[in-house]
Amino acid sequence: MMRKNYYRKLAFMVFLLAILLAYQKYTSREKEPFPEVKFIVNSGTSINLADFNPNALDKDQWKNMGFSDKQISTILKYKEIVGGQFTSKEQLKKCYAISEEKFKEIEPFILLPETNKESQLKHFKNFEKKHITIVRKFNPDEYSVKDWAKLGFSEKQAEAILKYRNYLGGSFISKEKFKDCFIISPETYSKMAPYLLLPEKTPENFKTDKKFATKAHIQYHPFDPNTLTAEGWKSLGFSEKQVNAIVNYRDKNLHGSFKSTEDLQKCFVISEEKFQELKPFINLIMIKKEEPKQETTDFSKTDLNLITFKQLREFGLDEKSAGSIIGFRKKLGGFITKQQILDTYNIDKEMVQKLISIVPLNSSGVVKYSLIDAPEEWLKNHPYFKYSADKIIFYRLSNSDDKKIWKLLKLKPEYEERMKLYLK
Repeated sequence: MMRKNYYRKLAFMVFLLAILLAYQKYTSREKEPFPEVKFIVNSGTSINLADFNPNALDKDQWKNMGFSDKQISTILKYKEIVGGQFTSKEQLKKCYAISEEKFKEIEPFILLPETNKESQLKHFKNFEKKHITIVRKFNPDEYSVKDWAKLGFSEKQAEAILKYRNYLGGSFISKEKFKDCFIISPETYSKMAPYLLLPEKTPENFKTDKKFATKAHIQYHPFDPNTLTAEGWKSLGFSEKQVNAIVNYRDKNLHGSFKSTEDLQKCFVISEEKFQELKPFINLIMIKKEEPKQETTDFSKTDLNLITFKQLREFGLDEKSAGSIIGFRKKLGGFITKQQILDTYNIDKEMVQKLISIVPLNSSGVVKYSLIDAPEEWLKNHPYFKYSADKIIFYRLSNSDDKKIWKLLKLKPEYEERMKLYLK
């Protein structure tokens, strides 16, 4: 037994020694070297910038230029506020997320006009919608916005061309003057020149004043646009095509006459400048048609059971009151007493009191029945009978006397009283 315990102790010591050796080996092993840490330090060097269009930059590109996420968010929101794109350096500078120093740093590389005025001019100079298409010779003095648009110009460009024509007094005068229009690029003019029905050179006696040039032969005089002939319109400086448009607008759109000076102003072939020139001379004479006299109602001779909705409105009742009276009268089959009118819901009681004091009531035409012979449909739809209709129909099956039915109904005196108004 002692020998057995000895071997057990020996085995335990060997096992414990093995654990100690293993632990020593593990703790004394050579450790792997820790990776070297490298810190990125801002060297303070300036960002390499190249020419850029701020409208084309995304968030990452703005960040590469040195802006924070918050600044970028502000810049993009500002871009949406100004219409979806920056139009000039002047506009971009106003964004408070870009400091004065930062703007000076990036300004030389911004691909935008300096100011909004330059941007607008550039917008007009940026060529027509697609390309100019001309198939025949034409007189540009006769062209409207739609005509210029058909050639390939945008609506804004067409309006600018017409403003320039108005500046010259309503005519381009010559090819030379037409070429001076800032909307018409040299390339466009070279395409259009062979088709222009205009003199090559500007007459020597042509002059312009400080404001707008006017044709010497136009003599403004008072006129009525509703009676002015085609020749009359031409004498005011309009072309034949414009005259046709004005006359068609008057006769078709306005059914034969201008009702006001504003109607004339809305005619698309008359520019705002031209209208202001004409305005002092417009003498619009309107022929007033005599309206048929409306017959007034003699309410003292009108029956309350026959009075119409229109007559009630004429008397002074509002739509709600008039509608309520007509509707209640229809359900009753006619009024028996004036108090019924006064008891109608949703009415102006003060006005109705005045009405019933003036207008007579004739109830002789109101249909009446007995409880025995009243139609079932009439009983079920009449405001005074519908809540007792089923009982009346049941009781009269075994009773042929109205008095007995009244006793069986056991109604309040006030209900019985108003029901009897419509009984024989």
